[in-house]
Formats: sequence, C-alpha cells, structure tokens
Amino acid sequence: MSVVISSLKWEAARSGAQKIKYDKDGYHLVRFPYEKDEESYDPWKMHDPAQGGTTASKFPDIRSGLIWPSHDGWGVVSAMVFWEADARALEYRARFVRDPLNMTSKKYDSTATTDSTITRGGQYRTYLWQMFVHRGTPLGLKISARGLNDAKITTPITLAEFKLAIHTDVKTP
Repeated sequence: MSVVISSLKWEAARSGAQKIKYDKDGYHLVRFPYEKDEESYDPWKMHDPAQGGTTASKFPDIRSGLIWPSHDGWGVVSAMVFWEADARALEYRARFVRDPLNMTSKKYDSTATTDSTITRGGQYRTYLWQMFVHRGTPLGLKISARGLNDAKITTPITLAEFKLAIHTDVKTP
C-alpha cells in the first residue's frame, strides 16, 4: 500500500512566537513555516505557499496553517502541541478541520475535537485521528486554551507539529 506524507513543524525557538488569535469558531489555526529548516518534510508539496490563493502565502499568514492533500485516500492526521504554563487556563482543546478557511465548496467541517484539563507545569499534548481526505480540500489544526466560564485564553504555544499520512491504495469490496 502506498503512503504519501506531509510533516510540518513550528518551534518558537527557531521561528519566533506565534500570535494566538481566535477565529469566530473559538479556535486558533496553527501556522507552519514553509522553510525546510524547521524539520518539515513535504515532498508532495501539500504545504505549498502557492496553494489556495492568487498570490503566494507567507508564514505566518492564515494560509500557512493548511495542508492540501495531494491524493484522495485514507488520511491519518496527527499533531503535537506544547503550551507554556498558564495559571489562567483550565482546559486545552484541539481539533482537526477540513477546509478551516471555507475556501472550497466543502466548507468548514471539524472532526476529532479533544479537550483535556490542566496538569502541573507546561501542557504537552499529542492528537491522532483517521478519516478520508480529498485532493482540493485543505486540512488544518486548530487549538484553544480556555479559562473560567469558557473564556478564550491566549496561552502561548512553544512547539507544534502537524502530520498527514495518506494511504492511497484503499481496497474496496
């Protein structure tokens, strides 16, 4: 079975802080640089700055948060997010979203929303989900830190990874 992969990494220590800005859905779309010096791997150009617009995207604009599947198939999406310690935050959430910017006819479709309570110190989370993915429908990783009364807290993140592995040879009966 063939597998095609896109693996993105952003790290504050290398690329500077990422400003947390909540969209109207209450989540921040995590952005990823296009340069390979962030240990990203993208031979299929699923994180190509030319995709999704008439001009090239530039990190950290909102389109730099997208992976554009290069094939239709069974997608395994995974992510890792490190948040700084923040006494105001009581809950951390993440979700994978098809078309998070409403750029296609498919429109915003969130799946695999996960929430977890705080632990002492920094907050380090990994996420995994599987779903069908389609060429032309981008994917994004969205996060949120919440405080009392579901308040959106702009807790800084220090590291994020977002990966897509597409199984391209899915058998049918």
